[in-house]
Amino acid sequence: MKVSELVEKLGLKVYCGNNGLENEISNGYTSDLLSDVMGHADAGCAWITLQTHKNVMAIASLKDLSAVILVKGFEPETDMAAQSDEEGIPVLGTSEEAFTISGKLFNLLINCK
Repeated sequence: MKVSELVEKLGLKVYCGNNGLENEISNGYTSDLLSDVMGHADAGCAWITLQTHKNVMAIASLKDLSAVILVKGFEPETDMAAQSDEEGIPVLGTSEEAFTISGKLFNLLINCK
């Protein structure tokens, strides 16, 4: 599933990284601990978190993640948005809790396989 499809199906807001909306999402990973994501997330994942700083984009780029989804109405900090545009990794947003959006992402991805 492409990031643009995920945005449409889940009603997500695109904050930045528009040039990555055609990235393919193969899975998801939910964590607010950067070292956990660095050690366990797979390339192609959409990362669900409430972290809004530049280091999130460093991990997303290092792990070749497809997108970052911010929960609970959080918005990216300015340096995170700039890095998102540079890396081509979209930062998306929702007002929903991590648990809820994780379940929705799981259901979408399982039905695509």
